[in-house]
Amino acid sequence: MPTPPVASVPALALTGLVKRFGQKTAVDGIDLVVPTGSFYGLVGPNGAGKTTTLSMATGLLRPDAGTASVHGVDVWADPVAAKRMIGNLADGVRLFDRLTGEQLITYTGMLFSLPREEVAVRTADLLRLMDLGEAAGTPVADYSAGMTKKVALACALVHAPRLLVLDEPFESVDPVSAANIEDVLRSYTGSGGTVIVSSHSMDLVQRMCDHVAIVSAGRVLVAGTVDEVRAGATLQDRFLELVGGRTRSEGPAWLRQS
Repeated sequence: MPTPPVASVPALALTGLVKRFGQKTAVDGIDLVVPTGSFYGLVGPNGAGKTTTLSMATGLLRPDAGTASVHGVDVWADPVAAKRMIGNLADGVRLFDRLTGEQLITYTGMLFSLPREEVAVRTADLLRLMDLGEAAGTPVADYSAGMTKKVALACALVHAPRLLVLDEPFESVDPVSAANIEDVLRSYTGSGGTVIVSSHSMDLVQRMCDHVAIVSAGRVLVAGTVDEVRAGATLQDRFLELVGGRTRSEGPAWLRQS
């Protein structure tokens, strides 16, 4: 059988993913296909299972059932090969924050066996892109929340992965840096890279993504192109329609000022 074209192989394919924590089922049989070259949004309420799903998809958390593959490589059968293709900005993962920003990006690049000279060039480019040049020699422990997010994103990019998985990448990031990062990500997907972004910002997902999945209670409620999922409404309204739980209230009487 001939090898299928690269574009026909999904950047990420999840089949029947399940994860339980004690009696709680956090992810309940998620199936998802992320096309190569797409900018894919993953949205859902708090506790929906988004972070757990992405952790299993990228080799950080072993599933209780199901499979995850990156460009046809099984993440759990061949984790080294799969992780070489992934750039991961995960929620809550601690950095080696006693290193300076420059050292941290350099260290990450060398973990992927990049030549030292190439790592130096890429680190300089990323520090400039993230507007971290003046903080390059400062320990990451002294960075603000936004600066920490940016240096973690730089680490995810340094080995030029084929798939970027970003959990709330713009949280705490200033508007100028966010705009610069958006430009880079658009160029990245335009050249064949794939981005998966988990975010609570419907405006950001609707503006930047071409595909989206809405997740709730560990299951995919709907997935497809943004226009398919929106079904003629705004993404925010469609999300509220599917997920439910919104209450309309003026709040308690004691909170009102008149």
